Amino acid sequence: MTKPPEPASFTPAELRKLRSLKDPYGIQRYLDAMPYHLGDTAWSPRRVLRENTAHCLEGAIFAAAALRANGFPPLLLDLEAEHDTDHVLALYRIKGHWGVVAKSNYTGCRYREPVYRSLRELAMSFFNLYFNLRRERTLRTFSRPVHLARFDHLQWMTTEKPIWFVVDYLFEVHHYKLLRPGMARHLHRIDERLYRAETLGKAEKSG
Repeated sequence: MTKPPEPASFTPAELRKLRSLKDPYGIQRYLDAMPYHLGDTAWSPRRVLRENTAHCLEGAIFAAAALRANGFPPLLLDLEAEHDTDHVLALYRIKGHWGVVAKSNYTGCRYREPVYRSLRELAMSFFNLYFNLRRERTLRTFSRPVHLARFDHLQWMTTEKPIWFVVDYLFEVHHYKLLRPGMARHLHRIDERLYRAETLGKAEKSG
């Protein structure tokens, strides 16, 4: 674990809220209760707290800040997909095992208990559930962990400005392949039951 952020980073009320979530599972429950939005935004954790809504990227960054407030390092893991959008996760470790907190529009692409011995093992837990609207399994790579303290000088936790600089860095960071050459050609599309289960309660654009 690492030192929580100084009070100057957040207001006392904001810090009390973040610390009241207590642990990764409490943070996940808070994210799950928060509506998913589809805007092209990159809000800081402070803005997410105020708006009480987030998408995948914002949810992961918010979770990283909440984890930091509760004594964990603020880490992200990026999952990269083919013919699909990436998925960003807040990464944590307990007793040598990895877990994640995440906001997703798909039911199975969220929380993971800290039971994974390696990041590859954790990333593969998403493989069968990660698909596009053509029902193709699309997950291909995972990143090395990104420690968000590298962006403290840009006030990533509290700025009112968009934090696209985090996204830019995720594009640059090294990713590790999950499949060997040729494997993707033999993947089957998901069936109707899995599709319906994973899209339960999915937020859709209006109009």
